[in-house]
Amino acid sequence: MSSGLIELMARLPRAKIVLVGDLMLDRYVFGSAQRMSPEAPVPVLHFEHEEYRLGGAGSVLADLAALGAAVRLVGIVGADPTGAEVRRRVRECGADDRGLMEVAARPTVTKVRLLGSSQDRTPQQMLRLDIENTAPIDAALEKEVVRCIEQALDGADLLCLEDYNKGLLTPAVCRSAIDMARSRGLPVIIDPAYLSDYDKYRGATAMKLNRVEAERATALPVRRPEHHDPAARRILQMLALEAVIITLNEEGCYLATRDGQGRWLRTRKRQVADATGAGDMMLAMLCMARAAGASWADAAALGNTAAGLEVERLGCVPVTPAEIIQDLMLESRQRLGKRRDLQQLLVELQRHRALGRKIVFTNGCFDIIHLGHVEYFRFAKRQGDILVVAVNTDSSIRRLKGPRRPIIAEHDRVSVLEELESIDYVILFDDDTPIPLLEAIRPDVLVKGADYAKEQVVGWEVVERYGGRVALAPLVDGRSTTTVIQKILEAYT
Repeated sequence: MSSGLIELMARLPRAKIVLVGDLMLDRYVFGSAQRMSPEAPVPVLHFEHEEYRLGGAGSVLADLAALGAAVRLVGIVGADPTGAEVRRRVRECGADDRGLMEVAARPTVTKVRLLGSSQDRTPQQMLRLDIENTAPIDAALEKEVVRCIEQALDGADLLCLEDYNKGLLTPAVCRSAIDMARSRGLPVIIDPAYLSDYDKYRGATAMKLNRVEAERATALPVRRPEHHDPAARRILQMLALEAVIITLNEEGCYLATRDGQGRWLRTRKRQVADATGAGDMMLAMLCMARAAGASWADAAALGNTAAGLEVERLGCVPVTPAEIIQDLMLESRQRLGKRRDLQQLLVELQRHRALGRKIVFTNGCFDIIHLGHVEYFRFAKRQGDILVVAVNTDSSIRRLKGPRRPIIAEHDRVSVLEELESIDYVILFDDDTPIPLLEAIRPDVLVKGADYAKEQVVGWEVVERYGGRVALAPLVDGRSTTTVIQKILEAYT
């Protein structure tokens, strides 16, 4: 699946997304926690620095902007310095903030997190302070919000509702927004609040919710694999949706659709730094993928990847398309191995180049792998970012070295090379020289051993002609395939 997902990410359009939701400012206060207070049994946090980030619907906004969306935002902030900071950051994201309204009677929702660390360890959240008024907005403000949504929907590709139950997305606002979007033929994707009654979301296109939210909304357990589909089906039926995606933390997500599709999309293990923002990143990726015409399965799979990258970061830090493509390519190599044919290799190298990576190429028989080879590949890898190793086929080796070689057949040689960490791709070639490969791949660096002079390296003129260079790897004394074979002969004859 990764190859198709990479193509989708590579052509992700600048979708026009209308985002309506509860805006917040996340304030992170960092300090060292080395001692306990003499006044109470609590740790003392010695202030070091603080950071501000958009939270709530603001986090989704930042994620959408990082993915390349043109976002039109509708929301409210207080008439306070925090509200001004939110507006400034919204504009920094490049979003249209004409639908961001200032309300004097309510504070801007703020989450203050105190994070302490000791002995150079990763900061841990110690306390969170919430500043907010969660009462529903009044009827007059509801009408103004609906008016802003109506204006924002003109020319849009998709409507996203991000509900944190902070008072903005009342039943009247939700129903009006959904009706206006659907009358224009626009899909509506919901990230619901933690509620027991989801009726206000009825008629939307899809819903992305977590396990706990699904349990509360359906009164069904969502703890084991056999629980996923009944809960998702109930939500589909209750709200007349086209699709439901239930996120399952490190277990990935479950997708159910109106046409009967039910799929558990697993994700690979991650080094979790902070789960904050993973759901927002998943939502943003779902919106962008669907706006690009992706199937629900592909959109959910991309959401899994984006959310997985998000949990590897501390706090809400947006993930870019380039990072998602990079992760998908790594996953593809882990699943498919490192061997490619030329057509496959050229496609993947083009993607690496689009990410600004330098391609290194080397070639050889690599008959009996020894320390000299290992050091050689390490040197080659240090010359750039992606190392491609071209390996002579058995038939080409026999033409070059005679009928007694190779000692190790090509399948085994390739399998051994695939296990070396420094190598990214392996390709077999049957030509007498690597020149046809060099002309097709056009590596930035061609590596050969220092037992050659540059002018003796086959293909050096090809590489330097288009601006590449040749690097000569130092030899490891006494380590060569010939030496290894000679020692074996001496030992057994």
